[in-house]
Amino acid sequence: MGARVTATTVAIVGAGPSGLTLANLLHRCDVPCVVVERQSIEYVRQRQRAGVLEYRARQMFQEWGLADRIIGGASFDGVLEFRVDGQRRLLAYADEVAGRAQCLIPQQVVVQRLIAALVEAGGDLRFNAAGVAVHDVDGPRPRVTYRSADGMQHAVECQYVAGCDGYYGPSRMSVPPGVMREYSYDHGIGWLTVLADASPPRYPLIAISEHGYAGQFARGPRASRFYLQCPPTDDVAAWPDDRVWEQLRLRLADADLPTGPITEKRVLEMRSAVFEPMSYGRLYLVGDAAHVITPIGGKGMNLALYDADMLARALRGCVREGSGQLLREYSATCLRRVWRYQEFARWMSEMVHDAGDDSLAGPFRRQLARARLEAVLTVPATRRMFAEYQIGVA
Repeated sequence: MGARVTATTVAIVGAGPSGLTLANLLHRCDVPCVVVERQSIEYVRQRQRAGVLEYRARQMFQEWGLADRIIGGASFDGVLEFRVDGQRRLLAYADEVAGRAQCLIPQQVVVQRLIAALVEAGGDLRFNAAGVAVHDVDGPRPRVTYRSADGMQHAVECQYVAGCDGYYGPSRMSVPPGVMREYSYDHGIGWLTVLADASPPRYPLIAISEHGYAGQFARGPRASRFYLQCPPTDDVAAWPDDRVWEQLRLRLADADLPTGPITEKRVLEMRSAVFEPMSYGRLYLVGDAAHVITPIGGKGMNLALYDADMLARALRGCVREGSGQLLREYSATCLRRVWRYQEFARWMSEMVHDAGDDSLAGPFRRQLARARLEAVLTVPATRRMFAEYQIGVA
């Protein structure tokens, strides 16, 4: 039996925030699309990642008429707590850019609302797609093939493919070797990330001490995401729950830290990568498929949303208005912001890691990082720069 064939304009590989945002935006400008996702809808709806939407992302959803549906009443007062050697230092950075604010909203909530909006609009969402592969992107009629849960083979024929399937997805793997240049950097550190049913702090918390970096961030009214600096070679097995809570109390300088059941533990690779250009033939990469950034600063999801916005506008221009200018400029336009954010993430990562444990960077860089942190807290020009990048107006 042959494959079941569907014809559309855009095949979107991946149903994370970028793929779902792109699909919703394309529906808003009457550009047909099909979304293919290898995971189940239950997995996608519950997958927890970043929780901060920048000002520019809020504006993007507002311009497309989706802000009320996707963001709702989510807000954030723009205060960050640095706990340096146990000393509490508050930074009200939103005061530097009055009227332009971020909002705290768990990624899974954004995803759930994007799915609901797309289904309501009659979107074509296909989960549990096995063996997804991308073909013929250098020709006039690319294809995305997969096998559905009932064993049926499918082919989605299209004019354009949007690769929203992450760093290890099949979209970029379909590009011949040597076409894209990879810029990568290993930061030489790891983060143990822990999700727990534990009361969140009043403000997002970054702790710096000789014991190493630690962080605590809200992931709902009764849940926290914790981070602990660790060797990049560490395994989750080296971090039983008792050790996690012991190190969190030590590094956060909080002997009475509220605890709760730990529901997830992972070791994150602190690495950065950028692929250039972000397109090949009729394939356009979006989000982590084109660039990976460290979690510090919460830029990953926001960069993915910006890519989706740019690609939606470019595809609308090409399909509906007969102009391919924005599509030709897509990669260069996105990469300008990607590199600015990569530089900010590296700058901030050096500050919060080098200022604490000096076993990797050494005592000289530790003092430089402390000076940088003090400038963020006390020097108006530095504080303003930090605020503009953190909020997403730079």
